[in-house]
Amino acid sequence: MKALLLTLLFLTSAGLLPRRPAASLPAPASARGFLFVANQGDHTALVVDLDSRKVVSKTVVDINGHEVAVAPSHHLGYVPIYGNSGVGRPGTDGSSIHVVDLKEGRDIQIINLGKPVRPHCAKFAPDGMLYVSAELANALDVVDPASGRVIAEVPTGAAESHMFVLSPDGKRAYTANVGPGSVSVLDLQKRAVIAVIPVSKTVQRISISTDGRYVFTQDQTAPRIAVIDTATNKVARSIDLPTKVYSSTPTPDGKLLIANASSGKLFVIDLSTEKVIGDYAIPAATGEIAVDDTSDHAYVTCPQKGTIEFLDLRGGKLESPLVLTPGLDGIEWFPAIS
Repeated sequence: MKALLLTLLFLTSAGLLPRRPAASLPAPASARGFLFVANQGDHTALVVDLDSRKVVSKTVVDINGHEVAVAPSHHLGYVPIYGNSGVGRPGTDGSSIHVVDLKEGRDIQIINLGKPVRPHCAKFAPDGMLYVSAELANALDVVDPASGRVIAEVPTGAAESHMFVLSPDGKRAYTANVGPGSVSVLDLQKRAVIAVIPVSKTVQRISISTDGRYVFTQDQTAPRIAVIDTATNKVARSIDLPTKVYSSTPTPDGKLLIANASSGKLFVIDLSTEKVIGDYAIPAATGEIAVDDTSDHAYVTCPQKGTIEFLDLRGGKLESPLVLTPGLDGIEWFPAIS
C-alpha cells in the first residue's frame, strides 16, 4: 500500500495523472454593502459598491426616476418614474416602474400602473407587496411584484401624498402630504383612511421610529420636525432645530435621527433626548438619507452638487464624499447582491 501511494504521488507531481480542477469561488461580497441610487439628472439608477466606493452599474431609466426600492431578496431594484417636474408643478405624469437587475445592471421589466399617477415613493411591506405613492390619484398603489400588476389602491384622503412610511408590522402607512401640510394614516388591511393629521402649511418627507411609536415629518415653514404619536394619531411635540430640514431617517438601532437641510447642514439627533448632538456642513441637500444595518454610517444624496456624503456615526465625522453628477436623489442601502 505504501509503495502504491508513493507511485501515485510521483505520477501526480509529474503531471502524468489528471488533476481535479480547482473549485470556482463566488465573487467576494462587499463588506460594507451597496447603495442603490436614482439620478434625476441623467435618468439613471446606480449601484455603488461601498468597499471600493465606485459605481459598479448604471442603468438608464425613463424621465425621471426620483426614488428607489430594493426587493427583500436584494436581487431586484425598483424605480418609479415620476415625471420631469416637482411635486405640485406642471410637467409630465409618469405611469410606470422600472425593474432593474442589480447584479447585471440592466433594466429587465417595466410595470405599467395603468394611468398617469406620478408614482414616487416605493416600499416593500412584510407581506412582499410593493407599495407605491400614486400622487395624482391621492392614493398608494399596491403592486404584486410577481405579476407586475396593481392589485389595489389605498386612498390617502389628501393631495400631494409624495412620500410615505410603513409601520414595522406592515399594517399602517403614513403619508406626507406636501401642499396640504398634513400626514395621512392609512389602514392597509382595510385599505382605508384612518385620519388626516394637520401639521403645518407645508411639509416634506417622512420617517418612522424603528419601534413604530413615532412618525417624523419636516415642517417647511419653521425649523422643526413634527413628532406624531402613532397611538393617538396626533402631533405630540416638535424637535427644534437651528434651521429647516428636508428629510430625516432613524438609525436601525433606534438611537439617532439623521436630518438634512436644503441650506447645507446635516444634523444628528439623539432620540432619547430629542436634542441635536452633531452638526455637519454639507452641500445643499434636498435629497435623501440611508443608513447601513449596523448604524455605523449614514449616506446623504445632495442633488444640486451631485455628491453622496458619507457620515461616520461612530466616529462623529464626515468622510470624503463620492462625487458623481447632479441629480442624485433616492437612495437605499442593501447588504448584498444575490
